[in-house]
Amino acid sequence: MTTRRHFMNVSTRLAVAVALAGSAGVAFAQTPAAKPPVTLLNVSYDPTREFYVEYNAAFARHWKARANQDVTIKQSHGGSGKQARSIIDGLDADVATLALAGDTDALVKNGAWLAPDWQKKLPHNASPYTSTIVLVVRQGNPKGIKDWDDLIKPGISVITPNPKTSGGARWNYLAAWEFAKRQYGSDAKAREFVAKLYRNVSVLDTGARGSTITFAQRAQGDVLIAWENEAYLLDKEFGARFDVVAPSISILAEPAVAVVDKNVDRKGTRTVAGEYLKYLYSEEGQDIAGKNFYRPAVSQKAIAKYASQFPKLNLFTIDQAFGGWAKADKEHFSDGASFDQIYVRK
Repeated sequence: MTTRRHFMNVSTRLAVAVALAGSAGVAFAQTPAAKPPVTLLNVSYDPTREFYVEYNAAFARHWKARANQDVTIKQSHGGSGKQARSIIDGLDADVATLALAGDTDALVKNGAWLAPDWQKKLPHNASPYTSTIVLVVRQGNPKGIKDWDDLIKPGISVITPNPKTSGGARWNYLAAWEFAKRQYGSDAKAREFVAKLYRNVSVLDTGARGSTITFAQRAQGDVLIAWENEAYLLDKEFGARFDVVAPSISILAEPAVAVVDKNVDRKGTRTVAGEYLKYLYSEEGQDIAGKNFYRPAVSQKAIAKYASQFPKLNLFTIDQAFGGWAKADKEHFSDGASFDQIYVRK
């Protein structure tokens, strides 16, 4: 009897062990085997530095939990046009997160680095966050700057980057142009207005962050034409030293993101690079965008959470006012176009 009971106990324990082993095997099968680590290069424009530092850490945690793969994301920043040129010249970008779709289109035209329909591969025209252009002045606004037309007054020193190298500068230029066109009634009047504005520009940096440094740290200029997110970052970093002025009209800036097809296919990083950009549309990605003073584009939760930090502005789009980036680039920023014609180098 003892022997039988002992046999039954052994049999029971064996059955339980087999069942547990089977369960463990199922659980183990659901966890992907560890993959070799991967490194991505995100080539971006100037003011996204802080945002992508935080976002990259979040994505690395997400991807490790989902795919059991360590991912390191390196960042490269500069004027958006200059960054596009660097990719064309061979900078090994996995993703391009540039300031405007026109700069990304340059990657299509100059070397077919990505497909012509790149902007249709992600939601919201491949723009997971938006921004706009505002004016930053010294504390107390000593020059009384309230709108675009104040920037052409005598004695006003303006800081803005060079639209030949900076995507943010192109948004600045076009925002001022459209204000003047609506205010004074024609493109000819807008051209005169923008020419006067640039005669008041004391320093023309190559990128938006360079202009911010010139204005905030080198204390040059009375007013900085800036990305909205850059303006509020300044306010956060320096407190009461600066005020942000929302102009009567501005442009809806839509920075676009894209996988650099030619590079990821050669490097074998397409899957991770694609998921890296898709995660920008997740609740966590959208929340990090809002936290860094970008306007979340798709998450209603994030839009509601951060609505109070953004002024309600009268915004127009590049398509509405200028017929899209291809037309705007040709008429305003290509060699010999309006900017070259109105800007007199000092």
